[in-house]
Amino acid sequence: MQPQAMTQTTTEKSMEHILLLEDIPEIRAWLKALTKQVFPAAQITECSRVQDALALVNSQRFSLALLDLGLPDGSGVDVIAALRDKQPEVQSVIVTIHDDDEHLFPALQAGAFGYLLKEQSRELLIEQLQRMRQGEPPLSPSIARKVIAHFASQRRPQATNLLPEVSLTDRETEVLLRVAKGFTLPEIGVQLGLSRHTIADYVKQIYRKLNVSSRAEAALEAQRLGLFGRN
Repeated sequence: MQPQAMTQTTTEKSMEHILLLEDIPEIRAWLKALTKQVFPAAQITECSRVQDALALVNSQRFSLALLDLGLPDGSGVDVIAALRDKQPEVQSVIVTIHDDDEHLFPALQAGAFGYLLKEQSRELLIEQLQRMRQGEPPLSPSIARKVIAHFASQRRPQATNLLPEVSLTDRETEVLLRVAKGFTLPEIGVQLGLSRHTIADYVKQIYRKLNVSSRAEAALEAQRLGLFGRN
């Protein structure tokens, strides 16, 4: 084994094979190039149709899937569902122009690990994909805010008593609010005067208490529990 391979991180090893679903050749090439910058050792398999992606899910193993939504023969949500059934360990990230509720929530409910908007700069997309190395879901800040706004407009107080009681400390609530608004862990650390590692510990504890595993899920659960109305 070469020394370079011996020093490869566990996350890098888990990203060895990436599925890229995008029907526009120019955008596909652009996404492939920036993905290679984040995961230089990865093998990237490209396709332009949902049916081709579904066939690949049945014949190849992947660790990450970057999926568009509006394809000529369907939606990337169909691929998320197939991956969830056949390769549940795969992290699926939507990369799209659609930021409306009709596209966002079905993708999250299907199991999308992240949701990125193509309108963002190359540098910001790369930064958000790099968060996956620390286990953070890549989620555009505007998407995180939209999730909160959506549930804030659909409060259902009568359902509150059906939810389990969750007790967060004042500091955990501060961290949760900032996570849900789309701030990165280093940004939250600066805002609260704490180290990034301390913030990461808080996030881990919050996720455990809320029984969630992603930024989007944390925002949803916090809103459902009425935590945002307390500050």
